[in-house]
Amino acid sequence: MTNDTMITVQQTARPDGFPTPAHFAFVEGPVPAPAPGTALVENLQWSVDPYHREAMEDGSLWALNAPMEGRTLGRVLDSRTPELAPGDLVLHREGWRTHAVVAPDEARPVPDFDGVPLAAHLSVLGGTGLSAYVGLTRIARLQRGEDLFVSAAAGGVGTAAGRFARLLGAGRIVGSAGSARKVAYLTERVGYDAAFDYHGGPVTELLAEAAPDGLDAVLDGVGGDHLEAAIAALRDHGRIAWVGAVAQYHSLSAPPPAPRNLFDVVGKNLRLEGFLVRDHQDAQRELYDFAVPHLQSGRLPLDVTVVEGFENIVDAFLGMLRGENTGKMLVSRLVDHAS
Repeated sequence: MTNDTMITVQQTARPDGFPTPAHFAFVEGPVPAPAPGTALVENLQWSVDPYHREAMEDGSLWALNAPMEGRTLGRVLDSRTPELAPGDLVLHREGWRTHAVVAPDEARPVPDFDGVPLAAHLSVLGGTGLSAYVGLTRIARLQRGEDLFVSAAAGGVGTAAGRFARLLGAGRIVGSAGSARKVAYLTERVGYDAAFDYHGGPVTELLAEAAPDGLDAVLDGVGGDHLEAAIAALRDHGRIAWVGAVAQYHSLSAPPPAPRNLFDVVGKNLRLEGFLVRDHQDAQRELYDFAVPHLQSGRLPLDVTVVEGFENIVDAFLGMLRGENTGKMLVSRLVDHAS
């Protein structure tokens, strides 16, 4: 790659099961010039997210043989709009490429928070953190002293949710993860009171052992047996915020069966609500007000796994799907520093 070359990652085929590097191609082309009313951005950090796996199946999200989409942080190189100046750091969604041309309404300036690492803007202050914050405060309506279960707790949303819940004054916080190493990370580093490896037996039994007195709220990003276990463990009038279904992302043609105890949602007066974080962008300022002081004080450490080099973005994405990360998986072409 030279300064005159742009590289985009394009999906070349729809996967049947777990995706492989063969489903992607790195395509070189000239760096585009910005048209009037736009700016050229050099991308510096990229977010790879679980929803990207679902996007691989949906032509309305990711078209084949075309540049892909994703949350990205970059620096303006050239501009033909007064709203974006060269040198500005911006957040946008034209990811999976080294450069992007964006209009002002497609980019958001990176706030200047003293002492806050840039990686925070794609993790606890980005869509990942916003998903956790909205799920806890708006959907599950977690109250001080209430007991919480978070599935896929060692990922980006799960680590943010655990840390946020502790800062919000939650009672007992329980999480599930995919290995003993991640279980230890949750209890020793993130602040979970208990965690279990979901490979260790039926999830309903594992959750009942970890939360013997029941739960008040759940943030679920797995679905399937985790959702069934959550319904079983909730007390009357419990709430479930459902943010994803990673259990079925690799088997969209034959998803797992619905929870066998679904009618308990009625019998226990539970509330089960799914949500898309894109519908809650108005909560961004609220998230900043909540999280930034804790980032600056050190009470909110970052949980990130950073893969260096844009050329490794596909490997980072597939590694995230295999659960190789703890916290948010990011790809970077720079050494992070405070913004």
